[in-house]
Amino acid sequence: MGPRVVLLCSLFGVLLGQGIEQMSIEGCCKDGQSRGNNNEDCAALPLISEFTTCRIVQEQCCVTVLEDNMCTTGINMAKDQGACDSLFTNTCEKKTIKMCCDCCLLGKTTLKKGLPCDHTLSVGYQCGLVSRACCVHGAADNQTTPTQKTELPNKDETHENGDNSVLSDQCEGKCAHSCVGNHTCTCFKGYKLKPDGKSCEDINECLLGASNCRGGERCINTEGSFRCQREVSCGTGYELTDNNNCKDIDECETGIHNCGPEFECQNTQGSFRCSPKVKCGGGFIQDALGTCIDINECVSQTGPCHHGQICINTVGSYICQRNSVNCGRGYHLNEEGNRCVDIDECKDPDKVCTGHGCVNLIGSYRCECVAGYIFNSISRICEDINECRHYPGRLCAHKCENALGSYKCSCTTGFKLSVDGRNCDDLNECDSNPCSQECANVYGSYQCYCRRGYQLSDIDGLTCEDIDECALPTGGHICSYRCHNTPGSFHCSCPVQGYTLSPNGRSCQDVDECVTGTHTCLVDQSCFNVQGEFKCLSFVCPSNYRRVGETRCERLLCNESDECLTMPLRITHYYLTFPTNIPVFTNIFRMGPSQTVAGDDIQIVITAGNEGGFFKTEQVPSGGVMSVAKLINKQQDFDLSLELRLRRYGTLSTYMAKVQVFVTQEEPRVPYNLLLE
Repeated sequence: MGPRVVLLCSLFGVLLGQGIEQMSIEGCCKDGQSRGNNNEDCAALPLISEFTTCRIVQEQCCVTVLEDNMCTTGINMAKDQGACDSLFTNTCEKKTIKMCCDCCLLGKTTLKKGLPCDHTLSVGYQCGLVSRACCVHGAADNQTTPTQKTELPNKDETHENGDNSVLSDQCEGKCAHSCVGNHTCTCFKGYKLKPDGKSCEDINECLLGASNCRGGERCINTEGSFRCQREVSCGTGYELTDNNNCKDIDECETGIHNCGPEFECQNTQGSFRCSPKVKCGGGFIQDALGTCIDINECVSQTGPCHHGQICINTVGSYICQRNSVNCGRGYHLNEEGNRCVDIDECKDPDKVCTGHGCVNLIGSYRCECVAGYIFNSISRICEDINECRHYPGRLCAHKCENALGSYKCSCTTGFKLSVDGRNCDDLNECDSNPCSQECANVYGSYQCYCRRGYQLSDIDGLTCEDIDECALPTGGHICSYRCHNTPGSFHCSCPVQGYTLSPNGRSCQDVDECVTGTHTCLVDQSCFNVQGEFKCLSFVCPSNYRRVGETRCERLLCNESDECLTMPLRITHYYLTFPTNIPVFTNIFRMGPSQTVAGDDIQIVITAGNEGGFFKTEQVPSGGVMSVAKLINKQQDFDLSLELRLRRYGTLSTYMAKVQVFVTQEEPRVPYNLLLE
């Protein structure tokens, strides 16, 4: 290959692919060269092999093609323009192009001054290669015919491409292309011998500037040769030929024109034109649709007739007639009929200037208009002046309406005309009581509003309607039991028995009949208050027990009777109440000895009243607890018997608790129904 330029500012990543088909090193390089010719990013190529070496070869072969193309561009610029000042070096690509352009100019200057091409200037390896190539190639151009395709000389002079079997045998088959004898190898046209004296490598004619590409064409290197490609397309109306030239497209011959049936197509360079098939005769002109239109010669020509004649247009031509005496507007013939005299239009002023003054003029007249009118010189009448249009926003504060000879002002809704007839004052609409309750005057309008408990109607915006607080989305939470709507307000009520309205006027609180003395319990009964009602309670101690206090029975002496000893030492009565639907596992009763001693064995069981299994017991360090085992969702009463068994110092003692549970209904609530009000 020819001289190459290494892009120092490019960043190449080496990625290790996995699971990709193995390829040869030559295949990896060809893939990189193909992608470089397509101007792909060499640092982001897709993996084609799982080996890192293939990845490196793929990227380096790709960037070599890009570098060769960039350097070729710089060399061509140096040859075509002879200057490199138009290039900016703000990118790596432009830096490479400018370097090759400058170094090629150096080689051409060396040749021009008659200096040897192999100079010893310290311009760098890459720049030295480009400079020498442009110098050597310039010397070769002076010895060749410009019309012939330039070829680079090989290291060893070669014959026609082909295989010489005799010479090849002399080289013992070591030459890559052909053998010239004495164990000397040579290469085909477009190749040069490598330093090993056997292998051949492609000559980059584009990089060395050895191509014969014309201006506007780009050189693309190929294996053993090169090709020229236009950088700019031919444009509309042209096509690219096989020899890279632009040829006009005959739209008429190919039938791609858009001429109508009344036209015929005529080809032009890069385009075509449509010419009408029918040719118009004299006195006619053809329009865009091909139709023949008569020419009015009396208008299009200046003075087609002689002085004293008038022109009359005809189809396709015109005629001239002698002009008779014709007085203009404002004149008439005298009695002799030989001259025109002025007409006095003001002899009858009411006819020409109705209601206005008239002033006669030579050949015309003028009306003197009264205030509010203006004279129209074209129609010769006095026309009303639209003051509202002539003086917008200056005569009236709000609206201006024109009238004959004058104008009048008016106001928008909510205002009234002031005494000066021009300005507008705010109108107090509340004086006429438009609202059903309260009215507030605002500038240019008014606003109705309602008292508390009412709302303004959405229909007319004037009427106040009662707000049904009980029917509002939050109405169900206003009253704890029942809500009653009233005009402008509401009130709450509670059940007739067992409840009373609380001081806040919304909640219902339970009436403690036992405290107020409104219960009906007997003298020997005790009153127990529950939610919404009360219970009358009484109990009798069983035999061999005596009553101690209001709720306790204690066992008498047993006289060493075994049956008596198994009976509880103490029976205590308890009364509990709670609402329905309390959470399961809620502890409602606790039972245990007043003092615990180390080594106590305590057991608590429900012996009666738990047929539905609504309650359960469990042991705790200080005794036992009873909790809700099932959800109780309706009002009912339970009469439970719990037995506590305490074994202390080897002696078993039993205690019983009689627990009456009154489950009451949750706080009652009546849904709001407007029909019940």
